[in-house]
Amino acid sequence: MTASALIYHPTVSHYLRFVAATAGRDKLLRTIQYFSRFYAWYLYRTNTPTRLVIPFRTIVRQFALCRKTLRLGKNVEHFKAAAFAYDSKPTLDDFQRYCTVGRQLGYAMYLSLDMMTFLDSAGIRKWEGAKRVQREAMRAWAVGLLFSIVGGTYGLLQLRRREKGLDRKEGEGVVEGKKIARERDATKIQLLSDACDLTIPGSALGWAELDDGIVGLAGTVSSLIGIWTTWNKTA
Repeated sequence: MTASALIYHPTVSHYLRFVAATAGRDKLLRTIQYFSRFYAWYLYRTNTPTRLVIPFRTIVRQFALCRKTLRLGKNVEHFKAAAFAYDSKPTLDDFQRYCTVGRQLGYAMYLSLDMMTFLDSAGIRKWEGAKRVQREAMRAWAVGLLFSIVGGTYGLLQLRRREKGLDRKEGEGVVEGKKIARERDATKIQLLSDACDLTIPGSALGWAELDDGIVGLAGTVSSLIGIWTTWNKTA
């Protein structure tokens, strides 16, 4: 009876929907990957024997390849999202629309360039230009993140303006105020995630001297945010 109740529990059904989504599996793997990157750095800095550090470095490499496999073909999704955002003139003002288009195109180019290095990363066919293309992929990702941060900041300003014009004495004003509060919270969480993610291409491109500890922790935080977001979407 207990086993049956556990199997048919709504949380189990929710979990199955979560892992059935590619995004759900990717975020789980990403969390483990970046926490392992941080932990390997921590073990190294505390003079832990190399044999104990190697397993976590291996996790970073192998999980990165696994996630690269999951990303194959995902660039089309972002190209489509960019086109959809560009055509959404009635629902978005021009600045917000251009930021959304820039973000989606940045991600699409990142995934397209990243896909080109798959055979080299998997060891199937080595390519001398893989490192250069991967660097350009990181640059495209950073551009997409910067557009997202600018768009998110602009969105917060727009929400503040909308909130000032509310009449909270009326029922509609109260409802709209709650809606704005939810949108503001979601935007702030996304900004935090983007800021954390920016440390990854920023470090890889040499824009900032960040060690694996900082990048690993930042990646872990953004991955946990991604898990939370995907979990809510699959509810």
